[in-house]
Amino acid sequence: MHIAILTFDGFNELDSLIALGILNRVKKPGWRVSLACPAPYVQSMNGVVLESQITLREASAADAVIVGSGIKTREVVADPALMGQMKFDPQRQLLGAQCSGTLVLAKLGLLGAVPACTDLTTKPWVEEAGVDVLNQPFFARENVATAGGCLSSQYLAAWLIARLEGVEAAQSAIHYVAPVGEKEAYVERTMQNIQPYL
Repeated sequence: MHIAILTFDGFNELDSLIALGILNRVKKPGWRVSLACPAPYVQSMNGVVLESQITLREASAADAVIVGSGIKTREVVADPALMGQMKFDPQRQLLGAQCSGTLVLAKLGLLGAVPACTDLTTKPWVEEAGVDVLNQPFFARENVATAGGCLSSQYLAAWLIARLEGVEAAQSAIHYVAPVGEKEAYVERTMQNIQPYL
């Protein structure tokens, strides 16, 4: 099972790295989570430099893909060469997007009539792309999910784990990362947000 997290220059650390951390709580042979970048190194909106683990083209072959967000997403969707590397198929892949990553899925034509979640800054651009934006942190239909707000990355990661490994695995991953003394509340809130879409 291979999950790719698309991470572009100007990326939001909370989106890519929280999802990476939660998804890697699944400890099974063959379970792999990779940062997919358009260059060998990308720099975050706050100056953190990450090394790419796989290319965008390799991400197209992954079992699941999360499109992270960042301050340069409009530059990404305006670059035909970059967009052309992303060949995703919701018939064979689980696809998720976080905040401005929703704009990438919209511009790739992968949302269609599916309403989506995104952050407040990106909302008008996603609407301009012809997608209805919901006022909630998470939504999924079939194999496509979107999340809005940096800390909603936990919902995206939990949804992927629940779809790929089951609800108990998702609950266990969230329980592990949740603050001490609040673990049950975090698990309950996460499941309330993703359960309707499983």
